[in-house]
Amino acid sequence: METNPIPVLTVQTSPFDDQRPGTNGLRKKTAVFEGKKNYLQNYVQSVLSSIDLRDRQGCTMVVGGDGRYFTRTATEVIVQMAAANGIGRLVIGHNGLLSTPAVSCIIRKIKAIGGLILTASHCPGGPTGDFGIKFNIANGGPCPDTVMDKIYQVSRTLEEFTICPDLRIDLSRVGRQDFDLENKFKPFRVEIVDSVDVYLNLLRGIFDFNAIKGLLTGPEQLKIRIDAMNGVMGPYVRRILCDELGAPANSAVNCVPLEDFGGQHPNPNPSYAVSLVESLKGGEFGFGAAFDSDGDRYMILGQNGFFVSPSDSLAVMSANLSCIPYFRQTGVRGFARSMPTSTAIDRVAKAMKVALYETPTGWRFFGNLMDSGRCSFCGEESFGTGSDHIREKDGLWSVLVWLSIMASRKQSVEEIVRDHWAKLGRNFFCRFDYDALDPRAAFYLMKDLEAVITEKAFPSQKFAVGNNVYSVEKADNFEYIDPVDGTVARNQGLRIIFSDSSRIIFRLSGAGGGMGATIRIYAETFERDPERHNRETQVVLGPLIAIALKLSNIHDRTGRRGPTVIT
Repeated sequence: METNPIPVLTVQTSPFDDQRPGTNGLRKKTAVFEGKKNYLQNYVQSVLSSIDLRDRQGCTMVVGGDGRYFTRTATEVIVQMAAANGIGRLVIGHNGLLSTPAVSCIIRKIKAIGGLILTASHCPGGPTGDFGIKFNIANGGPCPDTVMDKIYQVSRTLEEFTICPDLRIDLSRVGRQDFDLENKFKPFRVEIVDSVDVYLNLLRGIFDFNAIKGLLTGPEQLKIRIDAMNGVMGPYVRRILCDELGAPANSAVNCVPLEDFGGQHPNPNPSYAVSLVESLKGGEFGFGAAFDSDGDRYMILGQNGFFVSPSDSLAVMSANLSCIPYFRQTGVRGFARSMPTSTAIDRVAKAMKVALYETPTGWRFFGNLMDSGRCSFCGEESFGTGSDHIREKDGLWSVLVWLSIMASRKQSVEEIVRDHWAKLGRNFFCRFDYDALDPRAAFYLMKDLEAVITEKAFPSQKFAVGNNVYSVEKADNFEYIDPVDGTVARNQGLRIIFSDSSRIIFRLSGAGGGMGATIRIYAETFERDPERHNRETQVVLGPLIAIALKLSNIHDRTGRRGPTVIT
């Protein structure tokens, strides 16, 4: 412990008007956090001040991140400000590293009041990349809209912050560090913990590790290839899949966390995980997976590069939860998906006679359902799946679910997916992302489109494209009433639902790192006939995409010739 009490300083500042957190916290270009005086300090103070003073005094919080550039600096500032603001204890991952699922896990395990996650998810790192801070609450999940609003309101009027600038910690030393502060009765404590331990112990209680180990090491060993994309997941992959479950060390690639993720987008989809896709296409590996920088998103590939879409992954996993000891013990109480996500899981829910909840995009909407015991398993089309074991989407947990299903059914990835389609039909689904749009242009495009689809005559319209005719059955701006607390979330995306259950969705997203707005267009259609399940997704959905482009006029209005990314 320090011999001389560390002074607590109050520093005058001026508010910023752009610190409204979004679905994934506050995300900006790193240069904003690093270059604007007090920008980081203002936001951290706003988060801490959003916690009631009585709850804040002496409480415990968790801090960790994906290891991107500026994480260490930000962690040091958070420690100094947490101490000055009356937090009693901080639990921080070794070297500042904790995956988002691990933060959620630790918050719940130690009953912390919340946690700060330093990540910009799948966005690039490095000095020219993105940085973000996300606040998770006591249930381990993302903060709800009411808390985000409170943080924003504080940030708009903030005039000062408190900090202990002389407080220094060693993030590389696992163990406890205590500090005496001026005018504080109790010492401030920092605990540097192993990044993997608590999360690994949780997984041991969910899965049959012996069954997975048998799959990876037995006489008919499944060869796997796992790409951590130089994000936080490297230590987790090596420790859990290699050391614990027996996968050869060379099964794991890009496992060293790097501040710039090796110059790559840590985004687990076929467009960015190109080397993994090529490895699987070679036929040597029977299973492949990639994770984003903070470990909450994932991608699944089968032998010869067979791609499992996120919506198919969600549906297949939901239909096979009985392969997991955790669900055999707890039962399955309900499923949930975000509104844009394919309705494939709806068909599973109907077959299993399980409740299905359709929510807005954002994991926080699942938290209430899980906390109230209504939902056991949930997911989104953006490569995120999870369950009530924590309150975040969980990439490695999802990979272990897939390996458990393969061990139980003794089938390949492709065989499992095709069996699912044969039983319940195939939902063809795709998403077009138009990134970095002028926010004003994007806003008015969506506003004008809403005016078109909400006209009284629109539901009677028919659209003919080639030999296909689509009759509009319903069109609206999605609104969600939370069945737990009755709160209402409006303007959650424009939906056009056709009589054959095909859908077109338009959603405006501002989750990027200060690089403008994103409009996402989703198209989905259902095919029962197994003879038609092998058709190319873009061919099947071409007519719906054509309708979406014509209705929105997005290319003319944005000056784009096509989407930034197709998934």
